[in-house]
Amino acid sequence: MFENLTDQEFWAAMAGAAAVLLQFALTAGVILRVIFTRHPPGSSFAWILLTVILPYIGFILYVWLGERPIGKWRTLRLRKLLRHWEEVTGDDYGEPCTVPRPAHGMRHKGLALLAERLGDMPMTCGSKLELLHDSFAALERIYQDVVNARQSVSMEFYIWAVGGWCDKIAQAVIDAAQRGCECRILVDDIGSRAWLKTQWPAKMIAAGVHVSRALPVSLMPLAKGRADLRLHRKTVVIDSAIGYTGSLNLIDPEIFHATEGVGEWIDAMVRVEGTAVRDLNQVFLFDWALQPDIEGEQLSLEKLPTVPAKGEACVTVVPSGPTTVDDAIQRLILEAISCARKSIYITTPYFVPGETLILALQNAAMRGVDVHICVPQKPDSHFVRWASRRYFSDLMNAQVKLSFFTDGLLHTKAITVDDTFSLFGTVNLDKRSLHLNFEMMLLIFDPKFVADMTALHKHYESRSTAIDPVRWHNRSIGQRFLEGVCYLISPLL
Repeated sequence: MFENLTDQEFWAAMAGAAAVLLQFALTAGVILRVIFTRHPPGSSFAWILLTVILPYIGFILYVWLGERPIGKWRTLRLRKLLRHWEEVTGDDYGEPCTVPRPAHGMRHKGLALLAERLGDMPMTCGSKLELLHDSFAALERIYQDVVNARQSVSMEFYIWAVGGWCDKIAQAVIDAAQRGCECRILVDDIGSRAWLKTQWPAKMIAAGVHVSRALPVSLMPLAKGRADLRLHRKTVVIDSAIGYTGSLNLIDPEIFHATEGVGEWIDAMVRVEGTAVRDLNQVFLFDWALQPDIEGEQLSLEKLPTVPAKGEACVTVVPSGPTTVDDAIQRLILEAISCARKSIYITTPYFVPGETLILALQNAAMRGVDVHICVPQKPDSHFVRWASRRYFSDLMNAQVKLSFFTDGLLHTKAITVDDTFSLFGTVNLDKRSLHLNFEMMLLIFDPKFVADMTALHKHYESRSTAIDPVRWHNRSIGQRFLEGVCYLISPLL
């Protein structure tokens, strides 16, 4: 076969044969891995199709994005930490609740029990909650609490930006460390990359602040973990007595991404005093201990003392991510939707929920529940913009009311059901938040907070344009094409 070939032609033929064999091996490897790994069917077929069409690219993308590894060394650390977690959140985690649970909360006992199982943390009753729906008011309150800190300051953010309020709070943390407070800052390596390259981390470290990068990115995914698996939580704990969480990154809305053409970012935070602060603090300490890149840190997770009751709100903190029950937040949202009898209000910046949640929302609307979904007209991701719109027709056919927020980039993440309870936190209704990232959701039973949250949902709707089903049905073929393409790609992420 090769007798009449020159040496150059022979080696070219051998190289071609080797390339074909390598292509076959890579494709077969991905297909077998997908078959033996429990991916959703849509995701499985998408990965197989991509690898067959583009073997080398498909193989590389699957290694980087196909599964949820958090890295070899972090996995070893995680196994030890989970044993600590079971110890600190065991049966003796705190004293019996002295504040009675509200009667309407007991009607949702199944939902409350599910939240406790998913988050591996009990519901606590005895918190005082304050909904901060203005970003500047939230930043001002955080700043003042850091200024008044006397023992400790703990913060974790996906994005810590530069300028304005960000620098003001950074300086307040430095001042707190210099007067003797124990200060810890944990920021995501991707979301806060620009800030990490500034002088602020060095200034903080020089002042005695402990600064760490969460989930550092590496060209070796097996060593460091999946590159796009991010710490998306936003948590602040001051003196183990005051806590914050919600949608607001540490950004100044007046200057953050001001040139992107999406308008000012609209966020909401909850300020917490009382029993739930300990749970926020416990999750932060877990995230802190999970980072193997912090030199000199002992691998431990201390059991925190109870925090005295300050109010009557009942709260369950539900952390989610690769270290918790699979699809914990999606399970919680599905149960919340199934509990609805009168109304569901949903506010989310990114809406690519998948077929399971879409069916649940359709079922709720078809049984007479008044379902409202508000999303930004111009999100900062074109992919999300078009993928999300693929679901709109099916939802409107079931009488779900959809609206586009037109006064900025609506970034609040909240669900309120029957004016009875709210789910509030960092979770977007997209595949990344529901299945991949480290997130936090609070299940809240508190009449005042729920009333304030319902009023905020309606305020967002008043600054929105309702989507007309007839006009939507008549949208252009080009729009439909973009929606379909982005919808097909979405299972890969």
